[in-house]
Amino acid sequence: MVMEPGSQSPKEDILKEDILLEASGIEKRFPGVHALKKVNFTLRRGEVHSLMGENGAGKSTLIKCLTGVYGIDEGAIRFRGRDIRPESPQHAMRLGISSVYQEVNLCPNLSVAENIFVGRELTKGPFIDWKRTEERARNILARFDMRIDVRRSLDSYSIAVQQMIAIARALDVSAQVLILDEPTSSLDKVEVAKLFDVIRRLKNQGMGIVFITHFLDQVYEISDKITILRNGELVGEYRMEELPKIALVTKMVGKDYDELAQVSRVEAREDNKVVIALDRVSAHRSIENVSLELRKSEVVGFAGLLGSGRTETANVVFGLEQNSAGTIVLRGTAVKLASPVDAIRCRIAFCPEDRKRDGVIGDLSVRENIVLALQARQGIFKYVKRKQQYEMADRYIELLGIATPDADKKLGELSGGNQQKVILARWLATEPEVLLLDEPTRGIDVGAKAEIMKLTLDLCREGMAIAFISSELDEIVRVSNKVVIMRDRTKTGELDGKELDQDAILKAIAGGEAV
Repeated sequence: MVMEPGSQSPKEDILKEDILLEASGIEKRFPGVHALKKVNFTLRRGEVHSLMGENGAGKSTLIKCLTGVYGIDEGAIRFRGRDIRPESPQHAMRLGISSVYQEVNLCPNLSVAENIFVGRELTKGPFIDWKRTEERARNILARFDMRIDVRRSLDSYSIAVQQMIAIARALDVSAQVLILDEPTSSLDKVEVAKLFDVIRRLKNQGMGIVFITHFLDQVYEISDKITILRNGELVGEYRMEELPKIALVTKMVGKDYDELAQVSRVEAREDNKVVIALDRVSAHRSIENVSLELRKSEVVGFAGLLGSGRTETANVVFGLEQNSAGTIVLRGTAVKLASPVDAIRCRIAFCPEDRKRDGVIGDLSVRENIVLALQARQGIFKYVKRKQQYEMADRYIELLGIATPDADKKLGELSGGNQQKVILARWLATEPEVLLLDEPTRGIDVGAKAEIMKLTLDLCREGMAIAFISSELDEIVRVSNKVVIMRDRTKTGELDGKELDQDAILKAIAGGEAV
């Protein structure tokens, strides 16, 4: 079944009583932006419905309207046949609509158990019943096969674990609709499989689930239907089996193209000089005995499971963690990188894995975000003049194709892909020789992914030494001259040349040989 805007089949009339959540003619405007234009969306009982579109298409705006983060300007929202106007996510949850947003919005200083029950505490008289709270938290997490200490603070666990805790919290309410916005962006394959098992159980129990992701394979694995938005407008609703992947991408971007097919690595030269090298470097509880080289005009991919040491290695190179053993050699000279400021002054740049926590300052403008690293390198007594700030911001807005009305737009109001471009612009403004990219395409659409990958290769051609860390093996294969295999916090091997394919990388990660 294919439902284009404005059409309806007799079969849909028959199934009308199964409708849980229905949005009709939704309009949402922000200053200078018409974010949603007469958008319709329908979710039924026992259905996994994927909401697809490029960054800026209106997906997150729509779910924030459905969950009370934003009020709607026009249109209607009906839940189980009754008109509703959610005033907040808490109000939506009381109505029966639970949501987990892309960025984990929990309290890092509270325990896992406290986070699961915050706002709906289990009490015994006037006091919190800690024994019952912790026992119930353990039982909830057991549904995900998670055996963790629920008394520890949330920030003591990885982003992936925090994401699973956020999902567990959302499920521990009497919800009939569950909205998941990029729930798998921080999860490895095993964790994704566990989540999908839970989703299937909930679906069989009659829950309606809205699923938003940029992983196309996951869409086709778990979804029953797909609704596509583009530029704030409804493209159509489709049954999953009736929409091939290439057709999905075409409808998302509005034209026939496969940008990723045009991405291919830059050929490395043997005489390229080593810019930075790690010689048997260890850092307390992070990495052990890691040796590797980053050369001029070369992209080195880092592959491994979550916690394998990929991000931790980048943290050591950028001075976020100090090496306790071994040597870091920069342009032939041993250096001590005691802080990020040391790394910046050594012309090392780092785009971090967690954009929201470590990269984006949402309340500052695009201009202010771009000049941050340059200002840090120059110091507080050598202020970057406002005219220079605007010239720099305008230059990178044009160079990277950042979609913003002007340099004074708040960064938090841009899409994820454009936020990533601003963070990249921040570091390019420092004219680095070494660029560390940790999950640079996480949570952005296929078009923006292609743009980031192409830009990575352009920077490589200009002479930059680049570390490319990604959970997406096809991306690593496309851009990398060689791949460092990480497992159990250490380097277990390297692959290059003809060995560079996904099967070889998977075998090496799993414990096979890597040359």
